[in-house]
Amino acid sequence: MKELTSRITLSGYAQAGWSYQNPNGKATNAFNLKRTLLWAKARITDRWSFLFMHDFSSVVQEFYTDYRFTKGNELTVRLGQFKHAFSMENPLSPTQLELIDVYSQAVLYLAGEGPDPLNGVNYGRDMGLEVYGDLAKGMIHYELALMSGQGINRRDLNNQKDFIAKLEVRPMDGLRIVASGYLGTGCAVNTAAWNPDIKVGDNYKRNRYSIGGEYKTAPYTGSKYKEARPASIRAEWLGGKDGDVCSRGGYVTTTIPLVNALDLVASGETFDRNTKVDGWDQTNLTIGMQYWVYKKCRVQLQYTRCLCGEKISTNDYNWLQAQVQVAF
Repeated sequence: MKELTSRITLSGYAQAGWSYQNPNGKATNAFNLKRTLLWAKARITDRWSFLFMHDFSSVVQEFYTDYRFTKGNELTVRLGQFKHAFSMENPLSPTQLELIDVYSQAVLYLAGEGPDPLNGVNYGRDMGLEVYGDLAKGMIHYELALMSGQGINRRDLNNQKDFIAKLEVRPMDGLRIVASGYLGTGCAVNTAAWNPDIKVGDNYKRNRYSIGGEYKTAPYTGSKYKEARPASIRAEWLGGKDGDVCSRGGYVTTTIPLVNALDLVASGETFDRNTKVDGWDQTNLTIGMQYWVYKKCRVQLQYTRCLCGEKISTNDYNWLQAQVQVAF
């Protein structure tokens, strides 16, 4: 039993809160439980590990095994269901991200984190095989993956596989410059109003690209959550093509420590679902605060002004959110 417990690590977090919106002049508010995740990581050997993750407010999220072939971190192989490498934000945990709504619109759609009617909601995850590692004493990080392209807990609906590549350069402490690309073929499970030519069951080209950068004044240290909270800024531009329809968008997000364990959070992001047709764009401007109660535990309050194109189903509206995060 001692040998078993020494090799298994349990982690988890929960995020719950309250939200107010007034789209089209109709005010709504509700309490919500967004995520309740628990995962277990088993260290089989010094090079071989396995992870299983379940969201109790949703579905099984991840199950994969890693094997490190080199003495250092130059080459590791991952097989199973996991978060894919496209974009800077998608691989990050919601416990690390600044916004209560977590991901920008462009990442939600292009990385499959959120509402993509054509491919469904897959929480930025897929089934496949990936190789990754660090080179040049950690200055270069790479990821190459071959994925099914159909998302989580669902068999592939066509014979094509999707290819994802990421290159991250770290020229100095705190700075990273990242580019990623996605080449694939989707099989539509639904239809999208901004892409009417793709029908349910159609195979269609699904390609994406992203380029961005992030700077942090210091690495975050969980055990010194008050003393070691860095100022940070992250920006990324993303684009994609589904069939003949192109989409693009980007974001800039910053966090500035103020006093004690209190941070200022600000973000501006935009996304256009169809660049050939006017009116499918939306811009969100967010300002807020977060207070770190203990290590990865925080209280957040944010206001967002949502500016919607004429084809979006709602007019411009206000969005107020509060959230409590508990993690271990």
